[in-house]
Amino acid sequence: MAEVCSAILAGNMLLGFAVAAFILPSGAIMGGATGIGIVLGKVIPLDTAGIVLGVNLMALALGWAVLGWRFVLATIASSLLYPFFLGAAQRIPGIDRLTEDPLLAALLGGGMVGIAVGLVMRVGSSTGGTDVVNLVLHKWIHIPVSVAVYLTDIVIMGAQALFSDPEQILYGVVLLVVETIALDRVMLLGQSQIQIFVVSGKYEEIRQKCLTDLQAGTTMVQIETGRTRTPQRGVLCVIPPRKLYAAQSLVQSIDPNAFLTITQIKEVRGQGFSRERIYVESPERHNQP
Repeated sequence: MAEVCSAILAGNMLLGFAVAAFILPSGAIMGGATGIGIVLGKVIPLDTAGIVLGVNLMALALGWAVLGWRFVLATIASSLLYPFFLGAAQRIPGIDRLTEDPLLAALLGGGMVGIAVGLVMRVGSSTGGTDVVNLVLHKWIHIPVSVAVYLTDIVIMGAQALFSDPEQILYGVVLLVVETIALDRVMLLGQSQIQIFVVSGKYEEIRQKCLTDLQAGTTMVQIETGRTRTPQRGVLCVIPPRKLYAAQSLVQSIDPNAFLTITQIKEVRGQGFSRERIYVESPERHNQP
């Protein structure tokens, strides 16, 4: 629970700082509740943080009515924390003069926003705002959530484009791309692994070495060679990236002609990864005198 609270707190704090320091001063367009705040700020005499708070509260009320109170409890923290941190960051002296380069502002702002949203989403929470609207649209008209995200962001960014110059629009696109990349990296941080698959006549020796030298679990796969249709076994092994060189060297030392494929996978769950490894004595060893 402490980890979840810390992630939500840190994510919203970083999000508020990034928007106040880089996005609002540069004038780059963006989606979400902040984008709505920028649009309404042109006609309502309130600061962006106050407008975002109002938007989030209305979204929470909509979510309560359509999605239920359990959903509201899961998103209420970010809906209140983000406007608070944004308002606090805007009051820091000189916060809007950290850089006068709009490209640098788009790169830093997009990266920080992606990291901030990723921290919140990694613990199963939401930043509120238009996320609630997207889920409501999904329930009402049964469109995919991803499509709803694109539709709402296009409408919000399109509204900002009406009073933005072409450069601000292009910097907004850069910001969105960087944000997406950073968000994806944070969501998968520490979970990416390497999968190797080895086809060799010396599969038993390779299996044993993977278990003892690499301290990695293995799976034996029954296969048939394509040319000679010879029954064969393949060794499937998932390892952290730091062990890739050792795994390649191990396979080459046993069988230089082994067929080896290497694949990067985004996430692995189960014993040895998301759960503690359990060592079970093999039947062959158990039957030894």
